Amino acid sequence: MAKRIAVVFDSAGTLLHMYRVAKEPSTGDILENIESTAIVARKNGCGLVALNTEKEIILSSRRDMFLFEFIKKHGVSIGISCSKGKFTPEVAFEVIRGSSLLMGDVHDVLEAVTIRCPDSIYFAAGLIVDSKARRIPYVLSTGGQVFSKTSQTIQLLHAMEVDMYIASGDRMSSLEQLAEFINIPPERVFAFADPFMKEKVVFELKSRYEKVVMVGDGINDILALRAADIGIMTVQQGDKRPEELRDAADVVLKDIIKVVDVVKGLQ
Repeated sequence: MAKRIAVVFDSAGTLLHMYRVAKEPSTGDILENIESTAIVARKNGCGLVALNTEKEIILSSRRDMFLFEFIKKHGVSIGISCSKGKFTPEVAFEVIRGSSLLMGDVHDVLEAVTIRCPDSIYFAAGLIVDSKARRIPYVLSTGGQVFSKTSQTIQLLHAMEVDMYIASGDRMSSLEQLAEFINIPPERVFAFADPFMKEKVVFELKSRYEKVVMVGDGINDILALRAADIGIMTVQQGDKRPEELRDAADVVLKDIIKVVDVVKGLQ
């Protein structure tokens, strides 16, 4: 009889090939393909903050509107995708309230991603908040398209009667759209999952399944990779990854379809 196996996927960089744009509000410089989670990991008190709203709502705002004003006007909640050290939504909100960041900066990164990836099934906007310095060093946007073999990977795992989950730092509406596209039930999606929540998801699943596999590609996946029975790091995004992430993984794969072979070895 086949073992009961669960596979937990990160989204950005794992299921989705991402295009990332950042803007430094202090200089106006636009940067492409930065690794936001790695930037956050460099300094205590930093967090990657997601704006829980749709692209169209952001782009309909005035460019000269303060971000804090926009958040209050539209009742936008914020989520913490990852952080280092003590960092909470309340702390992030206080820094945003004290900043002079304009919606025009958010427009700029969203528009850059839209032009570069017009067919993305996923768009997100956010910022890196430095609570120690009380500043916002970067405004961010990302767009994503499923890797060419993502859907096939999910189909093959379904055929093997493997239960699949998504645990990601992204907002729920984006993740539900992704889950529907690749056929993962929405009740198996965990949004705004920081490293500790991802680890918690893995530990909870280990109490219900014989084997739990974690598949991720970022430093915010490191605790979940260590907690899983098998931690798989994917490198198909092509970005440089820290050695401690590789050390945390049991397997490093260049193509997501190879996850199927790893799971077969557990049955």
